[in-house]
Amino acid sequence: MSDAVKAQEYFGKEHDMFRKAIRDFVKKEIVPNIDEWEEQGAFPVELYKKAAELGYIGLGFPEELGGQGGDVFLTIVAAEELMRSGSGGFSASLGSLGIALPPIVGHGTPEQKAKFITPVLKGDRIAALGVTEPSGGSDVANLKTTAVRDGDHYVVNGSKTFITSGTRAHQLTTAVRTGGDGHKGISFLVIESDTPGYSTSPPMKKMGWWASDTAEIYFDNCRVPVENLIGEENKGFYYIMENFQNERLSLAVMANVTAQMAFEECVKYVKQREAFGKTLNAYQVTRHKLVDMATLIEASTEFTYRVAAKMNGGIPQIKEVSMAKNFACQIADKVTFDAVQIFGGYGYMRGHLVERLYRDNRILSIGGGTTEIMKEIISNFI
Repeated sequence: MSDAVKAQEYFGKEHDMFRKAIRDFVKKEIVPNIDEWEEQGAFPVELYKKAAELGYIGLGFPEELGGQGGDVFLTIVAAEELMRSGSGGFSASLGSLGIALPPIVGHGTPEQKAKFITPVLKGDRIAALGVTEPSGGSDVANLKTTAVRDGDHYVVNGSKTFITSGTRAHQLTTAVRTGGDGHKGISFLVIESDTPGYSTSPPMKKMGWWASDTAEIYFDNCRVPVENLIGEENKGFYYIMENFQNERLSLAVMANVTAQMAFEECVKYVKQREAFGKTLNAYQVTRHKLVDMATLIEASTEFTYRVAAKMNGGIPQIKEVSMAKNFACQIADKVTFDAVQIFGGYGYMRGHLVERLYRDNRILSIGGGTTEIMKEIISNFI
């Protein structure tokens, strides 16, 4: 069978059935409440438990740990349909375990997995990832948070910022400096939020992703058991790099869905909105703008799916997933910008989905490594 034919087989019956189920859940449980949750800056914590019971947050995680298993495309289905809530912040926070747990899955001990993975997949605990620091941004290799060995504990001092699910996470998969300068001195510790010396800022006020509780987290002489070290000491940077491939794929998917939703809103709007005695879709300039949107979205989505297919087959896609993320974010930038332009003044008003999509979209080319960092990674393969 040729690659061209295989490329059409990203989603099968299992994926389609799951898509219908999670789409119904989002329509019934999320969409009617999302505007209120956006204004509140958070959604009910009970949703973690409900989503876990329905099998929506354990996708891609081993069944023996309480997950639902499934391939990369099943997780893509979940990501796409959760984004259909119209809130990137909701999707990001509910899915924060997707970047917090993989290092533990890949390098944790059986005891660590039982303690830090299974309860999260049951919806009983909330997990977050702590890498970014106020002084470092994308410069992961130079992070400053220290973890100094003291007997059977590490003493942790420092801070993390822009942490998704930061205000209410029960555990933080945290990158710390256990060795010398540079990437070779970094380790991963799971730090529980009830550890003395652990504190968080109030929820940070952001341009977008309002429904996501985002916080800065502080460590003041936190004593963390050595048994919470994930994998080998001073190997954490490599675990972070492993994690980034999946995170960047997720961000590419989010960007594609953001663009698709903005496009769909435009298609509906131009059939209703009149200007100078005609609906907007009667004007060639409008129709051609929609054609350009549709073409770009199609190309970006197909590229992302193809990269995902190779990742699903175990083929490293460091260069390609960086390209897919950059391309998807560029397309979403253009499409959401054009969508607001089509809506005119209404596109600038709260209450219209394109306004939120435009705001939420802006973080996608920053999170998981900025556009500029992606280009540096790609350049290493050229």
